[in-house]
Amino acid sequence: MDPILGLALDPAPPGSRRRRDSLYRQLRTAILDGRLRAGLRLPATRALATSLGVSRNTVVAAYERLLGEGYVSARRGAGTVVAALAGRARRRPPPPLTTASPPGAPPGAEPVRFRLGVPDTASFPQALWQRLGGRAARRLIAGPAPHADPQGLPALRAAIAGHVSFARAVACDPDDVIVTAGAQQAFDLIGRALVTPRLPVAVEEPGYPPLRAALSAHGARLLPVPVDAEGLVVAALPRRARLVCVTPSHQFPLGPVLSAPRRAALLEHARRHGALVVEDDYDGEFRFADRPLDALQTLDRDGSVLYVGTFSKSLLPELRLGYLVVPRRLRAALVAAKAAATGAGPWLAEATLAALIAEGHLARHVRRMQRLYARRRERLLEGLTGPLAAHLEVLPSVAGLHVAARLRHGREAAVVAAAARAGVAVAPLGVHYAATPPVAGLLFGYGNLDEAGIAEGLQRLGTVLAGR
Repeated sequence: MDPILGLALDPAPPGSRRRRDSLYRQLRTAILDGRLRAGLRLPATRALATSLGVSRNTVVAAYERLLGEGYVSARRGAGTVVAALAGRARRRPPPPLTTASPPGAPPGAEPVRFRLGVPDTASFPQALWQRLGGRAARRLIAGPAPHADPQGLPALRAAIAGHVSFARAVACDPDDVIVTAGAQQAFDLIGRALVTPRLPVAVEEPGYPPLRAALSAHGARLLPVPVDAEGLVVAALPRRARLVCVTPSHQFPLGPVLSAPRRAALLEHARRHGALVVEDDYDGEFRFADRPLDALQTLDRDGSVLYVGTFSKSLLPELRLGYLVVPRRLRAALVAAKAAATGAGPWLAEATLAALIAEGHLARHVRRMQRLYARRRERLLEGLTGPLAAHLEVLPSVAGLHVAARLRHGREAAVVAAAARAGVAVAPLGVHYAATPPVAGLLFGYGNLDEAGIAEGLQRLGTVLAGR
């Protein structure tokens, strides 16, 4: 590159969706390593873009991300300056997955990570979020201090009620909504308000470990219930279970949809035995086949369902914003639990999200991401059902941002370790079982990978599996 920076930067190939992330990571690493010292003025975005042969928007996005994380500062008349990192450990990033000469990957190749639960963060509408956030900040500064409401900003609760009604046919009023710090706080509030020591709680087997951890922390006695091609096996539910936790839209981690007969059976079980149902709809907005079935909350006529939603998959995990839609008889207890746990949430983030939803930006963003994820999912399935079919059996799934596959041969842990040595991070299925897993398998998250990255990761994995 041109010596305007005195640092060798290697942008991703033209057309790659990883260009912004690659530039950001290289600059951040240079700052942490001390190669870019505190006080150094970085080149103007246009000059650096020209020297690298990338678009100015790519450099602007990288600088803005560094600015948001405190690695640089912007000074009027001085441009973008490397920030002093006093008080922050100067550490190198963790070592890459690749070895000096990993099998299935060229030397020096970037690792490919099929990360679970991670959307395409590069597609986050950053400029729009900043504009709406700035507008909210000006309103906050100009007006009287807003009332701190632990249930959440009223404007956001109203926006969420309209959003879930439109997107998932969940019928609720703003008063039925509790804004949370992501789905994990929703699980914690349920534990605080509804779980007593040794309370029998039915959970899916396999299931979501953070949910189990949240409920166990409040003394729940977890009762694993098997899952098959129709989702939770309702006939296997213990009668003594007072709480039933389920992911009906896209079972985590296997992927099936809870069938319509089982939805009806689950609600009847709850009615007959006086149980409550926790419906975790963690990524149900992304659906790629069939008509979505009604949410359990939509079908519920007895006030038995607590509906958990999150914006971690549709927007950014780092926003830490989610919500609970609760039966009115449980509202006071859950709001009191929220007040005791954290009080009111971050007003500025809640106001920004409220505007994003109310003005239709979230719906448009989800439609755009649906098309993007559909192409990535198709590319992943082509590889898993084509060249890798001799080693992996894809489990049926029509929604969400990950796909599960059963290993036809080989030990799960050994395959995951060998893949890591080849520069591929893939999640094992077994860690999601409370007991000994009946099958070995792998989980492929594709929200964070473009089509080229998916193809590269599968090619490396294929080399690993063929050599075993």
